[in-house]
Amino acid sequence: MISVQSVLGALEEREIARRVGIPHDETRMRFPLERNTVRDFDDFSNVIGDYYNHHFTTCVSNGGLLSRSEAAGRAKEALERHYRRRNGNIVSAFNDTHDGTNGGLRVILDVIADLLKTEGVERYIRDVFDRHVAPNSFDDKVELIRQFIERCGPDLSTSIQTDRPERYAHDADQLIRAYVDSLRQTSALFRRL
Repeated sequence: MISVQSVLGALEEREIARRVGIPHDETRMRFPLERNTVRDFDDFSNVIGDYYNHHFTTCVSNGGLLSRSEAAGRAKEALERHYRRRNGNIVSAFNDTHDGTNGGLRVILDVIADLLKTEGVERYIRDVFDRHVAPNSFDDKVELIRQFIERCGPDLSTSIQTDRPERYAHDADQLIRAYVDSLRQTSALFRRL
């Protein structure tokens, strides 16, 4: 019989913080920032690319470096998504770093760090599910997800259909994102330093 207890133990706030949150936060803190503004768009691209590579190589790839253009491109995509939710775009992000508004460069790097940390938490949670139930065992996955929803349902988004665990057995991404969002809203794990 599948038990959600071991899954919940691995998904306990302190365990996620120890395995994912703290390393990401400490990586952000270790990046040297000489100033809180940039001179021009090339400077902006270089700084966010350097930071993305710093964070990516430390927390994601374990030393594997991205090319300068790949790192800058990924950082710009992350910032574009973040600013679009606030009716802005990459130019808004650049303007904030150029003018020092809305926290300047420090906040821009925080946004990138938060995105990478959120992705890391999602990967960790997906791995926890996969370690406890083989991804090809549909019945066991349904049972695990049923127990998970039963225990964590009140904390999940209303978009999660708690009466249909089989819906998430083949693709638990929506369930995982809802759980990560719940953690982000209620947990010190995602609070800024």
